[in-house]
Amino acid sequence: MTPGPSAGRFALMIQLTKTFDPVKLSFLRSVLTDEGIDFVVLDTGAGGIWPSAIPARLMVDEKDAYRARRAMAAAGIEEEKD
Repeated sequence: MTPGPSAGRFALMIQLTKTFDPVKLSFLRSVLTDEGIDFVVLDTGAGGIWPSAIPARLMVDEKDAYRARRAMAAAGIEEEKD
């Protein structure tokens, strides 16, 4: 799911988390989709080439970050910090 610009404005996306684990990423995507939160996943192509070197980054709109973090916590998922 890729969020698009609404009314000609681009959303400010922030990194919610990053991970090397495709199962965790799939679960995160499901949690956010169930909550109706738009997201985009970056670096999955590069992570496929170098799986242990470049993590996938899950990005959400800045206005949805609080809800997304709450949904992650309710699902028992901890944020991965830099």
